[in-house]
Amino acid sequence: MDIPLLPDITVIFGLAVVVILVCHRLKIPALVGMLLTGVLCGPHGLGLVRSAHDVEILSEIGVILLLFTIGLELSLADLTRLRRPVFLGGAAQMALTWLVFFDVAFFALDFSGGAAVLIGMLAALSSTAIVLKTLQERAEMEAPHGRVTLGILVFQDLLAVPMMLSVPLLAGQTFGFTNSIVFTIAKGALVLILLVVLSRKLMPMLLLSIVRTRSRELFLLTALGVCLAVSLLTASIGLSLSLGAFLAGLLLSGSDYRENLHEAVLPFKDVFTALFFISIGMLLDMAPAMQHWIEILGAAVLLLAVKAVLAGAATRITGYPRRTAVLVGLALCQVGEFSFILAKAGFDQQVISEHFYQKFLAASILTMVLAPFLIALAPAAASLLARLTGGRDIPEGPPSPLLTDHLIILGFGAGGRQLARAARAGGIPYVVLEMNPDTVRKESKKGEPIVFGDASKPGVLRHIGVRDAKALAVVISDAAAARRAVEVARSENPALYIVARTRFNSEIKALLDIGANDVIAEEFEASLVVFARVLGKFMVPRDDIERMAQDIRREGYRAMLPDSLAAMASFSPDKSLAGLHVAVFTVDAASKLAGKTLEEVRLRRDHNLTVAAARRGEEFVPNPDGPFALSPGDRLYVMGTAEALHEGAELFQGAKPQAV
Repeated sequence: MDIPLLPDITVIFGLAVVVILVCHRLKIPALVGMLLTGVLCGPHGLGLVRSAHDVEILSEIGVILLLFTIGLELSLADLTRLRRPVFLGGAAQMALTWLVFFDVAFFALDFSGGAAVLIGMLAALSSTAIVLKTLQERAEMEAPHGRVTLGILVFQDLLAVPMMLSVPLLAGQTFGFTNSIVFTIAKGALVLILLVVLSRKLMPMLLLSIVRTRSRELFLLTALGVCLAVSLLTASIGLSLSLGAFLAGLLLSGSDYRENLHEAVLPFKDVFTALFFISIGMLLDMAPAMQHWIEILGAAVLLLAVKAVLAGAATRITGYPRRTAVLVGLALCQVGEFSFILAKAGFDQQVISEHFYQKFLAASILTMVLAPFLIALAPAAASLLARLTGGRDIPEGPPSPLLTDHLIILGFGAGGRQLARAARAGGIPYVVLEMNPDTVRKESKKGEPIVFGDASKPGVLRHIGVRDAKALAVVISDAAAARRAVEVARSENPALYIVARTRFNSEIKALLDIGANDVIAEEFEASLVVFARVLGKFMVPRDDIERMAQDIRREGYRAMLPDSLAAMASFSPDKSLAGLHVAVFTVDAASKLAGKTLEEVRLRRDHNLTVAAARRGEEFVPNPDGPFALSPGDRLYVMGTAEALHEGAELFQGAKPQAV
């Protein structure tokens, strides 16, 4: 079977691997490598690709999926809060940039009125794909400058349709322009109302039915189907495909499954977005670019400098501080991908010449190549400007997460419920991740901090703050899912304490190897319960039973690992601070420690225990010294090995009657 596009795609991906690998070695962003790949393999480069137009059409899917994921990260409430950056900031940026470049083209460069208007529109647009992809990779979408940048880009996308419709008017064809604009706006409003109704009535029921099947394939098809369907719907009424994809993501952002939707389309988004940037590079004809490289370089510098200043000024107009203005200005200073479509339409309508068209392409691609570097340098530039002007530099970053130093519970079965109840009773902040949608809906209505999601997806774990969590408890029954969750969580947060429950002893080694700090095997723990019950019937004292169980637990887990104790002698699971633990003990009124000083009880010398801190009522005493007297009710934070803590626990309690 002959697939005409297959050889071209093979060449593109093969060359992209080599170019991006070289860029990685040279510390150059991968996005720049994609653009260079397009320049090399395009019809104006080495000519390795025969169907550049087909590749360009395929690459549009990348922009669609990128805008879909951006919409998923927002919500209608977020967009409402962004109305000032969208409308005021976007209008100011577009108006200022258009006015300046119109004046330059009309008065300084002596272009015709129609050409000058088009040049102003070409310069006013920025690259949605490059900027948002770079900000996503830098985790700055939630930062103030990320939100302002997104708002202005949304406004630019809204104006893309009337600008496209105005090109025939600039060429002297005035027919139907006003009617086309009004009709497009009316159809857009009707489609938006329809999408809002569907997202509130039909979509929740559809997604719930899909999720209940537990089929990842069906979930993926649903995500892609919704994204592409809404994009085609908006395109059919004259709006852009990318705007439709953004609206699809935005309308699904209120769903309980948005993080899973994002993770489902992520691999496809990355592949097709790479094709988009490669197709942009294919547009460049290197021959005229090399002949006029000084003009092209000057035009690129002019575009970057003027657009950065004007976008920063628009940000200041909306009331944001100077640092945010600098970051937004450098983020929006490149030329946008829609400018290529607009320039091609202007060239076809003879508004601009082919000579100008090629030089514009070269200068625009150069600004795109430099865009990731400028975004990376923006914080340093803002700090430098603050020092030069004597201002105060306030670092800007993403808002603090809702939870820090919290507990994440994976699974809300019997074990997860008990752990959540204990965390709630102890005042420990926690969040639950569960794959059963019915459980999530029922428990969330009760006020339980529970989220639907697949713990094997990094984006889902990041959404619930795995990078800021203190501990992760894996209490799910699926062994493969538990291993994947542990592996992903460890890669996201190397300092995270991870304890995993497993049904079988054979899973212990695998979980420890991939990052779990502790593993609790139900099979082994059940045998210990039987052991304790049997010895109790033989009148063995309870304290002796507990001590023997602890010894068995400490040594037995190693013995229960595969390949016997001898084979496992070299295996040593990672234990933070060489097995040092902290426990909290309350001094009982009947304890022999009550009324004595720390020096008198000799905890460190006789019991290998160190009191790190003490709390007496509202008073907190860090690192108490020898004369510190212990009183009933004192809560002591004691450090020691697990064995020392277990054996010393009875010191803080009153005398217990021997079990019979």
